[in-house]
Amino acid sequence: MSGTTRSSAGLDIRRRQILYRSWHRGMREMDLIMGRFADAQIGELSEEDLAEFERLIEVTDRDLLGWITGEIETPQNYDTPLFKRLKAFHTHTSPIHS
Repeated sequence: MSGTTRSSAGLDIRRRQILYRSWHRGMREMDLIMGRFADAQIGELSEEDLAEFERLIEVTDRDLLGWITGEIETPQNYDTPLFKRLKAFHTHTSPIHS
């Protein structure tokens, strides 16, 4: 089970591939981060955003997770408006474990 809540019906091939790759990264935490963002945003992303999201998909899980959590400084060439949207999409107002 991938975890996706969005159907790929109605999406073009490129968006279907991006949605699939977002949910099948290897590290479950990154599946949830990238996959949930893709579920919510894939239909509205511009061609430029799609290209940038594909570029982010190619980043290793450990690096991307470190950038999102702030444990590793985000390289300037990846600190794009789309990356900032991805990072802002996942905010927590309470502890993960209660």
